[in-house]
Amino acid sequence: MPAINRTRKIKYNLATILLLTFFYLIVQLLVSKKILLPYDLQILGLICINIMLAVSLNLINGFTGLFSIGHAGFFGIGAYLSAYLTVYNQIPFALALLLGGVFAAFVGICIGLPALRLRGDYLAIATLGFSEIIRVVILNIPTIGGARGFSGISRKTTFGIAYVLMIVTVIVIKNFIESTHGRACIAIREDEIASESLGINSTYYKVTAFAIGAFFAGVAGGLFSHLMQYINPASIGFMKSVDILIMVVLGGLGSITGSVLAAIFLTLLPELLRSLAEFRMVVYPIILILTMLFRPSGLLGGKELSYAFIHGLFKKLFGRKKDRRMNANDA
Repeated sequence: MPAINRTRKIKYNLATILLLTFFYLIVQLLVSKKILLPYDLQILGLICINIMLAVSLNLINGFTGLFSIGHAGFFGIGAYLSAYLTVYNQIPFALALLLGGVFAAFVGICIGLPALRLRGDYLAIATLGFSEIIRVVILNIPTIGGARGFSGISRKTTFGIAYVLMIVTVIVIKNFIESTHGRACIAIREDEIASESLGINSTYYKVTAFAIGAFFAGVAGGLFSHLMQYINPASIGFMKSVDILIMVVLGGLGSITGSVLAAIFLTLLPELLRSLAEFRMVVYPIILILTMLFRPSGLLGGKELSYAFIHGLFKKLFGRKKDRRMNANDA
């Protein structure tokens, strides 16, 4: 039985790799035919960045059961630090991304050690406060633009780079969740007191999840600043944290594929509604409200959109039709 499961998993992994490669090749073909313009590639890059942000926050909020609303602070650290390193120190882009992510993780650990002893709303207020501290500090550093923003950043982020790093983010976080450490995080989410009674160090695993989430948020920030070629303190404020949180809640807490789908949907939605001018700002929240009313657990509600799930759904749907036809023939 384990051998069968292993073979099935290998087949699913190969199918996923083929699908991801096929999508990338389709995009490149459309670009070569000039069907997709540079603006379209920028939107695709933003989708990849938002997926990284949503999945990394879901590790903290959805799988570990914390309530953090300061994810934009780590995003800003990675964005500004990587831009500073490439503009003023001529450091290679890949190294700048890595250093931005590492420093964001370090700040996440420094914030997490005192803040993660809090719970619920108190933790949310603490993480929001730390995020605002980061924004205000950046606001008062003239070297990186201060209030006017950081401009003159070279465009080094391409769709291919953002796409690969998005896949790496999802794979790393998925494997972490399926590991012993990830199971410990889920146990803390379900019942922290019971998990501690079984010997699980809740503070250690909370800080670990917080650091991993902060690292990928920092990398996403570096991709963003080198994609847009400009960043200002307003783009890493409270509303950015809320946007990321909405993606996680809409997709479903504890669902990686839910976060991916919600990030795609919420990134494309403003573009699809652009023809409605100012009315799109009314349609956008109405769609969110209706989703929360009729699907409060999110699009997937903590479930994953796997091949087995899709196969079971198709079997269920078409199996019913087949049974109906057989009953009709018997009648």
